[in-house]
Amino acid sequence: MFKKLRLQSLFLTYAWLLLTAGMILISIAGVHYSDLVQRKMFAFQEELESEPVETLAGTGLNNPDVRGVQTIVENQDARTVIVANFLKRYNSPMTPYDYYAQRLVEIADNYNLDFRLLPAIAMRESELCKKTHSGAPHNCLGFGIHSDGTLDFASYEEGFERAAKELRAYYVDQGRITTEMVGQKYASSETWADGVNQFMAEMRYDDRALGRELKEDDTNVLEFAQ
Repeated sequence: MFKKLRLQSLFLTYAWLLLTAGMILISIAGVHYSDLVQRKMFAFQEELESEPVETLAGTGLNNPDVRGVQTIVENQDARTVIVANFLKRYNSPMTPYDYYAQRLVEIADNYNLDFRLLPAIAMRESELCKKTHSGAPHNCLGFGIHSDGTLDFASYEEGFERAAKELRAYYVDQGRITTEMVGQKYASSETWADGVNQFMAEMRYDDRALGRELKEDDTNVLEFAQ
């Protein structure tokens, strides 16, 4: 009887030791796994934080409603990139895109206009110079085209410069500071402002789909003026 009790005691002791060892091993493994997961999470977070801002363009992630950050247009250094992307997206004949984007931004700044206005009007009027009036290949804005004759220019830059000057003097300075107000005098089409609004929104987010989705009913043509 004593021998039997002793064997039971040894068996219980051995079982307790095995259980204790197992729990210790499980605890060690859990700590190791938790540490591994935590390190992977830190690595992933660092990768996100190091992602260049430029890679967000055209993805919709720079939309504040999507990511909660500033839109790309709010970075003034990105303005020429936005316009160049816009010209390239629609295969404009104004190449090289970087050069004409820089000139369009400079012209807008010279006349204190939103940098998106001129390319948006050009897209609405001629698909960014692809469909200009016969005999006026450098008139991309439909400016000065009427029954009395068609105004042409020696270069794209000259045409945009003249249009910007007129828009400032005879539109903005007279209180026409929204696309709807400009369109009432500039164009005969009732949908003119709607198209310009869409293209200005597209450049705001550097994204064609968001331009359609988030366009404003009436855009201020001085919103991003310098």
